Amino acid sequence: MDPVIVVGAGPVGLTLALALARQEVPSVVLDEGPGKDEPRPARTAVLREDTAALLSRLTGVALGDHGATWTGWRSLRRKQVTSEITFEEDEPAPLHIAQHVLTGALRAAAADDPLVRIAVDSRLDAIEQERSAITAHTRGPSGTWWRGSYLVGCDGPRSTVRKLQDIRFPGRTAVERHAVAALRTELPWEGRALLHRMPPWRQSGPSAGEVTARPLPDGVWRLDWLLPPGKDLVTPEILVAGIRETLTGWTGESAPVYDLLDTGVHTVHHRLARRWRAGRVFLAGDAAHLLGALGTQGLDEGLRDADNLAWKLAPAWHHGHHEALLDSYQAERRAVVSARLRAADQALPVLRGSGGLRSIVPGTARGQELLLVDGHLGRGVLGAPGAYADSPLTPRHLEGEIAVETPPGAAVTDVRVTAEDGSFVRLRDRLGRGALLVVLIAPGTGVWDRRHWMSAGVMPRLAAAVTALPHPAELLVAEEYPGAPAHSVLLVRPDGHLVTALSGVRPADLYAAAEATVGGPGKEEEAEAAEAGSGARRP
Repeated sequence: MDPVIVVGAGPVGLTLALALARQEVPSVVLDEGPGKDEPRPARTAVLREDTAALLSRLTGVALGDHGATWTGWRSLRRKQVTSEITFEEDEPAPLHIAQHVLTGALRAAAADDPLVRIAVDSRLDAIEQERSAITAHTRGPSGTWWRGSYLVGCDGPRSTVRKLQDIRFPGRTAVERHAVAALRTELPWEGRALLHRMPPWRQSGPSAGEVTARPLPDGVWRLDWLLPPGKDLVTPEILVAGIRETLTGWTGESAPVYDLLDTGVHTVHHRLARRWRAGRVFLAGDAAHLLGALGTQGLDEGLRDADNLAWKLAPAWHHGHHEALLDSYQAERRAVVSARLRAADQALPVLRGSGGLRSIVPGTARGQELLLVDGHLGRGVLGAPGAYADSPLTPRHLEGEIAVETPPGAAVTDVRVTAEDGSFVRLRDRLGRGALLVVLIAPGTGVWDRRHWMSAGVMPRLAAAVTALPHPAELLVAEEYPGAPAHSVLLVRPDGHLVTALSGVRPADLYAAAEATVGGPGKEEEAEAAEAGSGARRP
């Protein structure tokens, strides 16, 4: 079987390649550059805690050691603190990391993986689809044709893959602009991110309406100033004046000491590709969507694209093309990103004071504050991870289905579980291996030796039901799960989203839910069923 061709060696493309390798699917990553990333301290990413955990699993590197996990958040309006949040030690908190550091960790992991091949100086210029394969041509020092099973465009906003497939990319241009600076200095709130609206010193520089400070390791901060509408040039002199003005306002010192590392202007666009799939071609990351206003993080969503697509390409690669499962990638991910874009577009007129919804939706300062905080911290309508409640993979009419705190389609809570070998692990550690996870909630099992309960009670019947599922599955046991009664059974997708919760061991419901989750019978199962049917009709 030919490898999956991944176009683009940024964080999304490398994450996809590593996620496929974890499920024993080979890939070729076409990198148009020389294979090295220029350090840009002002180009950073804010990742939700579970997204950072995904990358740590794939790279084998604790990304928290290379980025800054926020200890808290503070919001100010003029001189007044409007909200302050402290993240406890065991509470999920955003991770802020330089993008070149993140890409470097992914590149190193890919270089060590025999199933990942990175082809540098390889710029895509042609794609040809066949019924059972796809070929891509690259130009460069070693221009050639590459043959693959599928091709995924992770090649950014100006995606060549998207253009070659003639996929429209409508949306809004220059929704917002921010002046950006990375600098090393001391600020009064170590480890805490800050959003300051309408700072009282607004006299010069780019800091007229809003400035954000996000910590990085080694005393480095990324500062973002919201620029007024228009295309006025941000000169170095203007930016330096804004830095001095802002630091003076925060520290009270007339000449604060700082070391300027990097600067830039970040322009936010809102765009959404009409299609994310064209036959054997898929789009992911910035090639499929652009978002970033109000604190939302486009890279985080792109990494979730890769996680979602990898576990769907893997069974198609191993067992044959499966239309329903592959189609569900666009149905799920495009709906989630579309909802976030819609929420941001609706909130912008209220938050930026440009009328619009202000006359329809009363917007108080407190409500605006909550919207902004949610966007920056990955919560609420502007920032929370999307759920796939309306997914075409959602099972229907399960008699034994019950409600737990995690709704169907949402990401599961990371609880401690007992694996099949008797070891204690986190539920999240078992994700991304291509298998469904079946979790029995059995209070008290954590204090008993595994050999005493594996052959007792409902375990033999549940183990038999798991073995009979139409897709590889792993049986886990948890002492508790939020909102789940004793002896309930959870079915979890390989990307960590809940399929269903059942009241007890119900083999028929479990089988039906598993089959729906993988898109119904695949080619192999359909062929076996057809053969069995024809055999039954033979004289």
